Amino acid sequence: MELPKVGSIGEYIRDQRQQAKISLRQLATQAGVSNPYLSQIERGLRKPSAEILNQIAKGLRISSQALYVQAGLIDDREPDSDVLAAIRADQELSERQRQVLLDIYESFRKENQAEAAAEAERTSQNAQPGPEPSGTDTVPPEEGVAPSRIGRGQSEPKEG
Repeated sequence: MELPKVGSIGEYIRDQRQQAKISLRQLATQAGVSNPYLSQIERGLRKPSAEILNQIAKGLRISSQALYVQAGLIDDREPDSDVLAAIRADQELSERQRQVLLDIYESFRKENQAEAAAEAERTSQNAQPGPEPSGTDTVPPEEGVAPSRIGRGQSEPKEG
C-alpha cells in the first residue's frame, strides 16, 4: 500500500500542517520559505523543488522521502509490509507519531538484517576449509601406528 494520495503535493502539505496544528506562517518560518510562496505551494500554483520539500519536511517533522514520493520525485520502491500499511492508515495517530513508529520499525528491520548478514558471514567462514598445512606432506597417523614421514629436524620418539 502506498502513502495516502491526495490531489497534489500542496494539498498533502496542507493536510500534514493542519494535522500538526501549525499555522501557514509558522511552517513558512520553520521551513525558511516566504509565507506567500508556501501558500502558493499549498494551493497548487507552484511546484516546489526537492530542496524546498526537504525544508518543509523538516518544518513539519516528517520524512522528506514521504514528500518526495508524494510529489512524484521518487518512486516508493519497497513494497509496504502489512505493518507499514497499518501504521500509515491509522488516522488516530498524528503524522509525527506515524513517522516515529515507522522509523523505529525500520531501525529494527535494519538491525535484524545486519545480524542476519553477520550470521551468514560467520556460517560461510566456518564452512570453508582452512588453508592447507605447509611444509611436510604428512598424513595423520592411524591410532597406534607410527607416522610414515617425519619433517626435518624431528626424530621419532624413543620408547623406554
